[in-house]
Amino acid sequence: MLQKALQSAKTVAIGGHIRPDGDCVGSCMGLYNYIRTWYPETEADVYLEDIPNSFRFIKATDKIFHEGKEKKYDLFIALDCGDMERLGFSGGLFKTAEKTLCIDHHISNQAFADENYIKPDASSTSELVFELIDKSKITREIAECLYLGMVHDTGVFQYSCTSPDTMAAAAELMKTGIDYSRIISDTYYKKSYVQNQILGRALLESILFMDGKCIVSVLSKKTMEFYGVAPKDLEGIVSQLRVTEGVKVAMFLYETAAHEYKISLRSNEDVDVSKIAQFFGGGGHKKAAGFSMKGTPHDVINNISKQIEQQLLEIQE
Repeated sequence: MLQKALQSAKTVAIGGHIRPDGDCVGSCMGLYNYIRTWYPETEADVYLEDIPNSFRFIKATDKIFHEGKEKKYDLFIALDCGDMERLGFSGGLFKTAEKTLCIDHHISNQAFADENYIKPDASSTSELVFELIDKSKITREIAECLYLGMVHDTGVFQYSCTSPDTMAAAAELMKTGIDYSRIISDTYYKKSYVQNQILGRALLESILFMDGKCIVSVLSKKTMEFYGVAPKDLEGIVSQLRVTEGVKVAMFLYETAAHEYKISLRSNEDVDVSKIAQFFGGGGHKKAAGFSMKGTPHDVINNISKQIEQQLLEIQE
């Protein structure tokens, strides 16, 4: 599918979801570097919102366009994105492209492209890109990208989405000579001083509810401005909330505008948070999902809690 699409395209645009995480950046840059290296006659561009500084070791991140431009592409490849709206500013380029292809692992994906390669059971979109490209043409630079994506979407290979195929793919990427331990240390575990400060604030002000089955933390826009942090600095907060003993669902809210919140959900076992996210217009995976909602924190938490409670009751029955 991918090889055939690339062979017939002279111009290719690559785009990922808003607020790009490790898998989004890894899959997009992995494919971008693959095209630049092995399809030199093809003009390729990649479109993403601002990425974390820790990801900038990846080759060609300085080539990323952070805003759209007036251009019609032969092919637009959407990566790690469940629907067209989540492409953000690059959605317009997707609409005007001659042909579109979506590669994704979100269970909520709406198969919105002309051709779709969607495998919800895959650990990451980076693993799917690994499946689709010529293994003999994976350079060290391409391997760094894909390994980054797999590391972040598997929680360093600890989440249940990690499969034997995931580990086999990671092993193949390691054979290219990548500094895998540095990628894990510098991009997954290392935090800046303000990132640690805001993490501490979020944990300190977190609240257990529903008899300890849920935990929530809320950050206002004013608090984020006080610490000088952006959304990209909040990575990992909800995952840290999730490991609280006895918690089935972790909920993290941060204010994006007056009375408007971005919500991240993580579950440990019973609750399928992707269903909750889809109910509120978002998407994701069974144990990791997100969406946006307007209202006061109290209203938002109450609305989400009703959906969590409903699933827990169904389990008991």
